[in-house]
Amino acid sequence: MSEVTIYHNPSCGTSRNTLALIRHAGIEPRVIEYLKTPPSKDELRRLIADAGITVRGLLREKGTPYAELNLGHAKWTDEQLLDFIGQHPILMNRPVVVTPLGTRLCRPSEAVLEILPVGPVAPFTKEDGEQVTDPGTRVEPRS
Repeated sequence: MSEVTIYHNPSCGTSRNTLALIRHAGIEPRVIEYLKTPPSKDELRRLIADAGITVRGLLREKGTPYAELNLGHAKWTDEQLLDFIGQHPILMNRPVVVTPLGTRLCRPSEAVLEILPVGPVAPFTKEDGEQVTDPGTRVEPRS
């Protein structure tokens, strides 16, 4: 089993960039397409706790039934919100990456660099052409 796991949505550019960045670092992660295989409520609790975020911090609004379910209303408890994510996995923000160095909601995708068990990682170009440089990479100044 891989030491790195990504909860991935292949339709999401940030998720694709994060997966490509992990692979660019020489790691083949365990890929969980969470829309096909949603995490259990206990797994969600663990991911949230390990990432140091709130349940609301894991919720995604854009492109989801967030508004129609009125999830912005403060009346919902964390347990109820977890139930909504279980019923509608698209509500889970992505990608979430788990490594031996920690768990992160990797938005932006380069946030994954903080928890990769390798480094530094060579410069990487995202799908949109943006260049990502690992802060641990030494860049020689031009003379």
